[in-house]
Order: sequence, then structure tokens, then C-alpha cells
Amino acid sequence: MVEHFINALSYPPIQRAAMACVLCGASCSLLSVFIVLMKMPLIGVSMSHAAFAGAVLGMLLNFNPFLTGFILCLLVAAVLGPFSDRTEMAPENMLGILFSFLMGLAFLGMGILTRTKANALNLMWGSLLSLSSSDIVLLTIITSVLFLFIFFFFKEIRSVLFNRKLAASSGVPERLIYYALLFLTGGVVSSNLATVGGLLIFALLVQPGATALQLTYNLKHFFLISVASGIGACVLGLILSYIFDLPSGASVVLMATTLFAAAYIFSPKRRWAKLKKRNISHENDTR
Repeated sequence: MVEHFINALSYPPIQRAAMACVLCGASCSLLSVFIVLMKMPLIGVSMSHAAFAGAVLGMLLNFNPFLTGFILCLLVAAVLGPFSDRTEMAPENMLGILFSFLMGLAFLGMGILTRTKANALNLMWGSLLSLSSSDIVLLTIITSVLFLFIFFFFKEIRSVLFNRKLAASSGVPERLIYYALLFLTGGVVSSNLATVGGLLIFALLVQPGATALQLTYNLKHFFLISVASGIGACVLGLILSYIFDLPSGASVVLMATTLFAAAYIFSPKRRWAKLKKRNISHENDTR
């Protein structure tokens, strides 16, 4: 069966789907590091629903759905950063409010849509085999921008991830870094609407980072493991969906969950923590 998939790589739609898997896995996994380490998984949820709601709005107004999804993501990022900084409301609460509002907006649009409801469903669940060459170009540009941002601002990003207040007191432009990450999250999510889907992409914004968290303390290794996990989940999900004729977005998310489960079960960090706890308990008993 796998050989049949390898032979199918000679067809352009399969080639584009495979390239999209690599780009989607890499971009979402890089952002997953920030979302997991900053303990803000609702960022992924809110951004994915913002992109989906914007795309549905574009369909209603006969505009490019990916453009309107991207614009709404940027608006959410522009509101989220300053609002959470200038008010006493915790970012998690603000994200929860945005999530519920955007989810309601998206399903309201779905209820109004009639003729284009099938296209909206593709944006909801993803359709890797329907990607065009322009979709791949957009994914390549967004992924490259994200990679360059992390490469050139790695030290500043590391400071922000450790503690935003300490980073600011050290002269690091932590607000600029934080806001840039929000905007890049919006760009990545909106550009991947057709790959994994607006309702499922948040899984790729959380699970690769959560997988890496089980395996390493080193930030560079964290990025590498997260990217490998994300790309692996996307590629394996594509193969699984092709062989068994399953929805591609759901297959990708299931593979990401499987990789996380394996990392959690065999986590050296978790075993070390159990051993340390056992040793402390033994020392207390011998006193």
C-alpha cells in the first residue's frame, strides 16, 4: 500500500499535498513551541476559528475566503495583544471570549450559506488533494518568514519565553516579539485553512510542542523535535488518508495525537520525575 502511495507521488496533486504537509507541519510546529511554553493553547483555537469565520464571511460577500480569513486573523491578533497588556484581564480569559465569539460568528455564517456550503466544509475539515500551486507558494512564503523571524530573533524569543517581565527589564522588545508572534500565528493559520481545516488546525498548534515538552529541556532541541513531530504527523496522516480513503485533516490530527501519546508514554522527563519523587519519598521514610 505504501508503495502505491510512492508511485502516486508522480501526480501533481499528490506532490502538492506532500509539499503542503511539510510546510504546514513545519510552520505550525514552530509556533507550537511558543504556544506550549507560554501556556496559551487558546491562541491556536482562537486564531483557527478567526480564520474560518473570516473565510466564511468572504464566501458570503463573494470575496477571496483566504484573504478575508487572513484579515480577520490579523484583526484578532491586533486586538488581543494590546487589550491583554492594557487591562487587568488575563490573556486566557480574553482568548476564551474571542474563541466563543468567533465560533458563533463562523457557524452563523455557515447557517446563512446555501450554495457554497460544500466549499465551507472543505475549509472546516481541510482538503489536501484540492490545493493549487498558488496555495503552495503562499505556504512557502509564510513558512519562510516565520523561520527567518525565529532565526534572527532567537535570543530575544528565548528571553520572552522565559519571562516577559524580565525580558522587558533587560531591554528586550518583548511586546514587539509577542505581537509579531501573534501576527505570524494568524498568517500561518489562514494560509493552512485548506490543508488541515479551520476546526482542526489548532491541534497542530498545540500537539507538536506538547510532544517535544515530553522529551527535552533544551530549547533548540525543543524546536527540532516539535518540527519533526509536526511534519511526521502531516506526512503520515496524508499517507493514511490516501491508503484508506479517509479525510486528510482528521487523519493528520489523529497521527499528531498518536505521536504525542507515544512521547508521553516513553518520556524520559516523566520517568526521571517519578524516580526523583520515589527517592525523596524513600529518604523521608528512612529519617
